[in-house]
Amino acid sequence: MNQVAVVGFGYIGSVIAAVLADRGASVVGIDTNPQIIDEVSRGTCTIPEPGLADLVARAVAAGRLSATADPQAVRGAKVVLITVGTPLSDDFSADLSHLRSACAAVAPYIEPDAVVMIKSTVPPGTTRLMYQEFFMARGNVRMAFSPERLAEGQAIRDLLSIPILVGGIDRESSTAGTAFWREYLPVDVSPLSSPEATEMVKLADNLWIDLNIALANELAKLVDALPYPVDVMEIISGANTLKKGQHYVNILYPANGVGGYCLTKDPWFVDALGRRSGLELKIPRASREINDSMPEHVYARVRAWLSSQNIPVRNAKIAILGFAFKGNSGDCRFTPVAPLVQALRDNGYGENLRICDPLVTAREAERHRIRLEPHWQDALNQADAVLMLCGHDEFSALTPQDLAMWTRPGALIYDGRMYFSQEKIQAIRETGLHYIGVGR
Repeated sequence: MNQVAVVGFGYIGSVIAAVLADRGASVVGIDTNPQIIDEVSRGTCTIPEPGLADLVARAVAAGRLSATADPQAVRGAKVVLITVGTPLSDDFSADLSHLRSACAAVAPYIEPDAVVMIKSTVPPGTTRLMYQEFFMARGNVRMAFSPERLAEGQAIRDLLSIPILVGGIDRESSTAGTAFWREYLPVDVSPLSSPEATEMVKLADNLWIDLNIALANELAKLVDALPYPVDVMEIISGANTLKKGQHYVNILYPANGVGGYCLTKDPWFVDALGRRSGLELKIPRASREINDSMPEHVYARVRAWLSSQNIPVRNAKIAILGFAFKGNSGDCRFTPVAPLVQALRDNGYGENLRICDPLVTAREAERHRIRLEPHWQDALNQADAVLMLCGHDEFSALTPQDLAMWTRPGALIYDGRMYFSQEKIQAIRETGLHYIGVGR
């Protein structure tokens, strides 16, 4: 009998399930996608998260991890974790349709005294609402919210190190949810006063991250406009030496945009929550608008440089290194590179545009209507401009000599998020290449 059921076996669900199974729990994943069910049943995993495929293979071989499309598999499970997606709706509030469907599917088979914990990011009040709509009638079901706090590329490490929060609808639910995580994970687990407080923590975390990056991006834009040779990375490094209260200033780094499934939507959840509460919040909308503006900012700077070199639009050869939304990940959900590519195409630069990303699958490339070059050399060959937009290790390892060897003489190297040192920037310039970065 399975001790844990994970409803929703996408990125977050598969990481949590595999780690729990590796640590001794008997886990079943429940999902409506037959491809996921088939992969797990064969002990395979195509999600490009470091270490995940090995964990899945080991857990399946040991008989501690399985997958099914049948919601009745929650029978007998002491803990049911719900990790389905909560996308943006048309009015920028949270679309809870997937969550409602998942709760409705499993609710008839939940055992008495089972703990149901929602991991999906939701606005405050959602966990209690799901309990009232689907689980209250089941009797003594414990209901809680426990936010996922994982970063792609290091999700397994995060799950085994970042503190876990639990907010139950009552004391018994909080106690049961807290005890579960303490049994299986070697991390601090803290019960909060309510699911609403815990739901708000997740939104506050992601709003802070998005706003912090927006601050860095605004600083970068300002530096780009100044008539002085100022490096925004030096400014941020200096600012972060100031201690205020218990902590140091901690400005994050600018980039060619913000992507991924969480930061692009969670601030809008806060904005919608404010509107429903009669408030016009300024920060969520501002951070989203600033960060969404960065692809256009990058395009404008690259276009201006090409124009200054008298390179005709129809002849300009542009190479893009990195299409995923973050380094060392093949995840292209809401990648900020996509609107930049579209801007280049819309303005006539599409014919000689070449893109390389070794971590993006052919399926993802097809979904985004791009053609990927198999090697970075193919993309860089005689390029007039190279846009380095994702800090994959393979790209970070490129030397100034590599760049100079494959591009045309005097080509532009645009640094979207590689965070090169001043020494490397100087080495790039010494090869005769031009260097421009976000705020650099």
